Amino acid sequence: MESLFTSIPAVAKMATNDYVGFTFFVGCMAMMAASAFFFLSMNGFDRKWRTSILVSGLITFIAAVHYWYMRDYWAVNGESPTFFRYVDWVLTVPLMCVEFYLILKVAGAKKSLMWRLIFLSVVMLVTGYFGEAVYRDQAQIWGLISGIAYFVIVYDIWLGQAKKLAQEAGGAVLQAHKTLCWFVLVGWAIYPIGYMAGTPGWYDGIFGGFSMDVVYNIGDAINKIGFGLVVYNLAVTARAEESA
Repeated sequence: MESLFTSIPAVAKMATNDYVGFTFFVGCMAMMAASAFFFLSMNGFDRKWRTSILVSGLITFIAAVHYWYMRDYWAVNGESPTFFRYVDWVLTVPLMCVEFYLILKVAGAKKSLMWRLIFLSVVMLVTGYFGEAVYRDQAQIWGLISGIAYFVIVYDIWLGQAKKLAQEAGGAVLQAHKTLCWFVLVGWAIYPIGYMAGTPGWYDGIFGGFSMDVVYNIGDAINKIGFGLVVYNLAVTARAEESA
């Protein structure tokens, strides 16, 4: 009879110069740690900020679970886990958009703003997936559609209704909103670079030498953990102002 230990598959070996695998592993561990931090700190805040901290923890937790699978997928198959990555994004990116609504509720934000941002983020992701995994020959077209949805999100938070609500709220909320806006404008701009590095198009000579997965992994860690830390700092600042 085969023993229990011999029936357990061995852990896939990872080369010491496998920088893609390294970023998968580090990303997984970093987002697990961030999730624990956000969940354990929830009860230290008022109810109006607790939901925002919870969502921050959910974003990094969902990402950590997917990165666990993506890390093993890469180690075993040596190819980009595109499907798992987009499943992760279609869950976590809309939640990042929800954060804008949650912090702006104090200024009277309506759910219509939240649903608009969620819809735009889903369009951005679905069209990106089509270009990267389904219709690669038309990657430039699908990338353009995805980019348009992205820039509409940028407009809404920088110049549209979200900005007006943030200005009405002022103080810590306005500062947190501005920081999140910079994450979307600069941090999310990393993803088009990864998209162009992994798909054929006129941009081959510019981004063809980049590792798509390294770009995506670094972008995910910065944006998802960073988003949560901004919300956490807002809750800490608001608590200090209320107790002063």
